[in-house]
Amino acid sequence: MFATATRNFVQEVDRGGLLIPVSSLNDTINLLTVVVKHKRFWVWQKPKYIPTDFNLNDILTGDTPIKPVVVETDFIKYNGTFGDNIQGTVDANFAKSNVSLEGKDSSKLQSSFGSLKKEEVDVQKLLRGSKDRVLDMSHGLVQQTKEKPRQVFGIVKERIVTTQPSSVIEEVQQGAQCGGALSLCGPNSTKVSLKENGSLSKDSDITMEIPIHTTIAYALIELEIKHDGHYELCLMPDTTGRFEVDGPKKGLLHVFGAPASENSNLTQELEQLKEHFQLLSALPATTRSSLLQQITKVMADRGALSSLQNVLEQMCFDKRPALGDDVTTTESQKQNVQAIIDLLEQSGQVDSRRVLSAFHLITSAMDEMTHDCLSVLGMCCSLTVLPALELLVQCVSGKGELPLSSSGLAALTEDVYEKTELLFASSNVSLKRDGNTVKTEISSLSGNRPLVLCIAVRGLASLANCD
Repeated sequence: MFATATRNFVQEVDRGGLLIPVSSLNDTINLLTVVVKHKRFWVWQKPKYIPTDFNLNDILTGDTPIKPVVVETDFIKYNGTFGDNIQGTVDANFAKSNVSLEGKDSSKLQSSFGSLKKEEVDVQKLLRGSKDRVLDMSHGLVQQTKEKPRQVFGIVKERIVTTQPSSVIEEVQQGAQCGGALSLCGPNSTKVSLKENGSLSKDSDITMEIPIHTTIAYALIELEIKHDGHYELCLMPDTTGRFEVDGPKKGLLHVFGAPASENSNLTQELEQLKEHFQLLSALPATTRSSLLQQITKVMADRGALSSLQNVLEQMCFDKRPALGDDVTTTESQKQNVQAIIDLLEQSGQVDSRRVLSAFHLITSAMDEMTHDCLSVLGMCCSLTVLPALELLVQCVSGKGELPLSSSGLAALTEDVYEKTELLFASSNVSLKRDGNTVKTEISSLSGNRPLVLCIAVRGLASLANCD
């Protein structure tokens, strides 16, 4: 809830900029706090930032601390309200069973941060104060971070803080109807039918009081660290932190996962990921149906989605995270995440790790989507609409146009087409009808958004494929 509010704040005031939203009220973010920047598994994923309990002076040698010069300015007065009305239906038809799930969700998140203040370190004076200073390379934090090549150090150079008590209010209304029919029959048996229908509704209204002087966003300056502990501040935006390789190997070790080029070939990128989609399509039909139902539910909850892809990432590296120890995740979110993990591990595949990796691919892409884009995608998660979306993403990565008379596009009714148009626009892809043809065009400054959209749609469509 707090993480969603701060993420919305950053998207509104500094989209594409340097500000990083604070994800937990437990994080203490002060100027010069050391933050570990962790590069992620897939190249399009934004880095993960892990605040530590230390500041720069704690990991320096010598007894003379660096005393930063701090400049304080008024920032903005911020109050924001974000809402969703999500409606979706999932149907699965198999040889001997039918399953359907229909859900209607509405939510409103109101963030009243009030007047905000910006605190900045004078970087020029910090640069002079850092001259000839050396990091204590035997410090536990330095040792543990250095051992992981995808992690680097940053220090907080700027933070946005509240100047008055504020609040975050979330109102949620959820309703669902489910129905199922299962038929069992054999050559010498009597036909048996079981039908079940149910409905569930849930309302919640949660208010979170935010104390004064709470940091809601911050910016970093990264460190380029030599093997002897000397360091330099990365002053240019395109310069990233790193650790120098210790020992006989010379040069600097770049962390894994540089952002994809804007001019990268989308078709080639998707071709390299084709095996992941094929793995999902090859899962048993009942497993695919259940996974589609569960992921549609998780998509409506940004916190649950982030938790899911973090768990999958750890499992891809043979780690078994303890969901019960995650204090930032609610019991409901933990249950939804665990249900998906159980389905993946019981999928019947010999190499379940490959299936975990394939599912992590699509959840990671979803987690990189904007709030609006993810909400619209959730509305389109049906067995009829997803194949049509898959045709359109193939169009995006292919010739850029497709006849509207194509049989696979029959599900694009006027209402669905409007949602699809909004979905693609949220990913920097224009969708236009020209007579009997639909044309797609990628924005010249699209970044990774078209790739992320294509991965998410193709992954969901793999679960929707009929045998």
